[in-house]
Amino acid sequence: MPAAPERRAVVRRGRPRRRPAGEREAGRRTRTPALVMRGGAVRRTIVCVAGGGGGRRAVRLRRALAVLCAGAVGSAGLIGCDGAAPADPAAAQVQRLLDRRARAVLDRDESAYLATGGAGEDRSAARRSATAFRNLAAVPLGSWAYHVTAFHRSGAAARATAELRFRIDGYDSAPVLAPRALTLHRKEGRWYVTADRPGGHTARQLWEQGRVVAVDGTHSLVLGVGQDTARLRDFARLADHAVPAVRDAWGGGWSGRVVVEVPASLEGMAGLLGSPPAAYRGIAAVTTGEVGGAGRSPADRIIVNPDAYGVLNDLGRQVVLTHETTHVATRSATSPATPLWLSEGYADWVGYRGTRRTPAQAAPELQRAVRRGRVPKELPGDADFGFSRQADPLAEAYEGGWLACRMIADQWGGTRLKDFYRAVGAHRERAGAVDDAFRDVLGVSRAEFTARWRAYLRRELG
Repeated sequence: MPAAPERRAVVRRGRPRRRPAGEREAGRRTRTPALVMRGGAVRRTIVCVAGGGGGRRAVRLRRALAVLCAGAVGSAGLIGCDGAAPADPAAAQVQRLLDRRARAVLDRDESAYLATGGAGEDRSAARRSATAFRNLAAVPLGSWAYHVTAFHRSGAAARATAELRFRIDGYDSAPVLAPRALTLHRKEGRWYVTADRPGGHTARQLWEQGRVVAVDGTHSLVLGVGQDTARLRDFARLADHAVPAVRDAWGGGWSGRVVVEVPASLEGMAGLLGSPPAAYRGIAAVTTGEVGGAGRSPADRIIVNPDAYGVLNDLGRQVVLTHETTHVATRSATSPATPLWLSEGYADWVGYRGTRRTPAQAAPELQRAVRRGRVPKELPGDADFGFSRQADPLAEAYEGGWLACRMIADQWGGTRLKDFYRAVGAHRERAGAVDDAFRDVLGVSRAEFTARWRAYLRRELG
């Protein structure tokens, strides 16, 4: 696998460069869990969640996203609509307060920020504000803004909901949306924020879990909480190798940069995704972003489970980050028509490419099935990647998808595999998409391809 140019990762704690906000772009967030490793071999005992774009179903970890409006995104998704501004004149005053608060964040002006967050006597609110500001200090922000969507006043107290829109400088081409629930207090004619929390049951942001340390790599930004700086540098090293490896396989047409978030624990990872920890136990990493968007994906994140990731060897860690980076690169070419065997199989193919791992080493469950005479009759269906399935059949689905993509690369070439992926994703609906790509790109029917794949499994695993 191609190696990135050697460059020492830079730990960033100071004030980052500020850039103007980008254009808004609608989208839907998806989650694609990575691989786990046992005994030095990468295992597909955990399944990807694919969803979004209006047609693709989440087959694993079905956790509905909080819908803000028809066609809008979930708790940490991309901006899809604007709420109407409340009519109460006090709401306009609160909006101006939040505008000052946002400017203070971008200007790294702690005094100005604290001036928006307390009425003097509430020392606990002041402490919370100071902690929130300092936790965020190392994150390189390109934009940060609030938009009040609802306002309820009762005397000198008020509650408001707002959309926080922020963009990481140099990485996000459009702001991320995070709903917020605010409590406010009015004193001597001025409003103050006394609490600023995630709205509803939405996800938390990394800086709400502790003070963020930022490490700049050549092609990556690693944001961590509760992690040793040396470990964050190692994430940057592996991500910096993953990006050129993915570019070598997939080509251009994507940003060529990744943001990796490393919380302190499994619970922290689950908090970032707005789901119970049990939903991600054993998952090494997930990718969040937009499926089927035009152009590059506006705000992808690779989110790591430090508990599962920590048990992997160096090869496993590299495969995981290369797998997830592949999802970032292929996001705009992935659509509701793309089956899971192809999206996950391709990410595995890129992840394993150049590692010299044999099918027997990387597909042990499927090898056992083949040697017992249980050669799959069909390519894995999306339902085969479901959360409720037992570990061995689940792993067989992943391994079958990987070997289908590996066979295409072996028999038609890596370029034709990429063309096949793009041809399927160019369809907006599943019906006919894969069959058309089999015929137009590979020159075979589904039945012919399936027969070749079954023979390939026998040859490689028998």
